[in-house]
Parts: sequence; structure tokens; C-alpha cells
Amino acid sequence: MLKILGGFIIGLVFTGFMAYNMAPSMMFEERVSPFGLEETVARIQQNIENTGNGWALAGLRNPAKAVQQDGGNTLPVIMIEACSTKYSGPILKDDSVRFLSILMPCKISIYQKNDGKTYIGNMNSGLMGKMFGPMVGEIMGKVAIDQANFLKFDPSKPAPEMKRGTPGGGGAGGAPGGGGGC
Repeated sequence: MLKILGGFIIGLVFTGFMAYNMAPSMMFEERVSPFGLEETVARIQQNIENTGNGWALAGLRNPAKAVQQDGGNTLPVIMIEACSTKYSGPILKDDSVRFLSILMPCKISIYQKNDGKTYIGNMNSGLMGKMFGPMVGEIMGKVAIDQANFLKFDPSKPAPEMKRGTPGGGGAGGAPGGGGGC
């Protein structure tokens, strides 16, 4: 009996240790872009606009700029924000999960590292959604599918222009069914 209990406790400790060490790499995804920073941003922006499902660009932020203005030296970081009221609406209407508004709008980060390459970082929406019950899990599963389409690049197509500023108008405007500021 003692061996079984000891094995169970060791199993729990091992599982907890593995979950603690693996959770960050499961919750967030990072990939190298085949393009430079601005071209990567422009292609993702275009993909968001072409995905459908009410997606609209909600904003474009440069968190590195504030660090640079404060005298710091940092490599470029640009965050694209996108939203679809088709997906955000049901979550924002439900009191029990409205706190998830902290995750809205959907953000994709494009940044450079010291190796000179451009990277794309995003949240694993499908996995995150499963932690908050069936309704959120189903919605975030659909978001994950769309998000994968945001990150598909066709190098045979010419690069679009990068949209600067707040593409969705920063408010509730934007594309039909979208809404730049959700």
C-alpha cells in the first residue's frame, strides 16, 4: 500500500513539474517569418481582412517605441490587433466569462531578435479556450482556425502595403460584422 501511495505522490509531483515547465510553450506559439518585419505585418493585416468571419483590424501598436522614447535600446516589436464580433459577442454577453475581455482583441506580435530574424508570436487560442468551458472552447477553437489562416503566407503574391495607425478606426467601426474596437 505504501508503494502505491508513494508512486501516486511521485506521479503527481512529476506531472506538476512537467506542466509547470511545458505550459508556457503550449500556451504561446512562436515561429520565424520568411519575411522582414514590415512585410510580415502587412501580409498578416491583409490575411486578417481576407479571412472573413467578421474579422477587422482593430489596432497596430509599437510597444518598443515607448522603451526607446524612455532612453532604452530595444529591437522592433509591432502588435497587430484584430477582432470579430461574431466571436467576441457571445463571450461579452455572458457574465460568467466576460472577464475574458482581457484577451480581446486578438493580438499577434511581430518582432525581431538579436539573430536578425523576424518572429511571429501569438497565443494558442484553441488550448486557452478549452480551459474556460464548452462555449468559450468552441468559440476559441474557431478563432484558432482563423488565426492559423492569418499566418499563412503566399510568397508568390506581392507584398501589400502595411497599414499604419489604427486600421479599424479605433472605435466600433470597421468591417461589417467586425468592429475595430472590440
